[in-house]
Amino acid sequence: MPRTPRPHRVTVLLLPPVIGFDATIPSLVLGNAKDERGEPLYDVRLASLDGSAVATPDGYSILPDGDVSLVRSAQTLVVPGTQYLRAREEGICDGALAHALADLARDCRIVSICTGAFVLGAAGLLDGRSATTHWAYAAQFRGLFPAVDLDEDRLFVDDGDILTSAGLAAGIDLCLHLLRSDHGATIANRVAKHCVVPAWRDGGQAQFIERPVPRIDEDGTGRARAWALAHLDREIDVARFAAQARMSLRTFNRRFREETGRSPGAWLIEQRVDHARQLLETTELGIDEIARACGFGSGVTLRTHLKAAVGISPGAYRRTFRAGA
Repeated sequence: MPRTPRPHRVTVLLLPPVIGFDATIPSLVLGNAKDERGEPLYDVRLASLDGSAVATPDGYSILPDGDVSLVRSAQTLVVPGTQYLRAREEGICDGALAHALADLARDCRIVSICTGAFVLGAAGLLDGRSATTHWAYAAQFRGLFPAVDLDEDRLFVDDGDILTSAGLAAGIDLCLHLLRSDHGATIANRVAKHCVVPAWRDGGQAQFIERPVPRIDEDGTGRARAWALAHLDREIDVARFAAQARMSLRTFNRRFREETGRSPGAWLIEQRVDHARQLLETTELGIDEIARACGFGSGVTLRTHLKAAVGISPGAYRRTFRAGA
């Protein structure tokens, strides 16, 4: 049901250097939402702590609508991505920011986009809560905020009165989710069409994480891994894998875990999935053909493993990335 009174007051708190793309998402999505009479459902305002312009990392600044007083009156507070150093590097909020976040209305809904989660974490707002942030900064986030249940595979996490999104465009997914939760799918779909974005995206961040090509060493299990990568279309059992490294099965399993951090079987599935992703992105091969080329044998098996790895089916993955290619 819609929150009252309308329009719902949304404040976007800009912390320097703010990520300009993130900062504009609430205005783009929520600011374009209207009821059946054409009346705005949200009043989106941008604020800085002192009301002055806020720099971005890209050479321009954003002039806000007002100062911290807009934060105090917000019904929903959005903290977009930022390179705010105290939060990003030390996990600390300075006095003015800490005071602003402590002075929110009791029923204020709190939202972060991308690295804005670092600010919420630094303020202690995410302790014991579920959250997400950009996958590239997940390890850093965990080191600073071990009390937070972080899931970097999610595009966004709705933990009731606190919601967090993954990097950049995932902020659009989260704002559409807010709109859908507040006013239903019809209005959310209408805004999504206006913005020329999907109303809902399948899968999570895992489909966008870059995986480096594994370094192959001649020593240890490197020779065996190089052989496996060249023969992914074959059935490879662990005994045959170990034979390529000229090691006993026990020694091979131990050395493999030491060098890769995973078992030979888990590593092999990961390489097969990555090869399937490459073929889905760059070729017109059918799903069953790709499955055989990657050693999965059938399209059903490929679907199972790709779904487990990136959260979507081969067809959906191809539609997402083949179009871009």
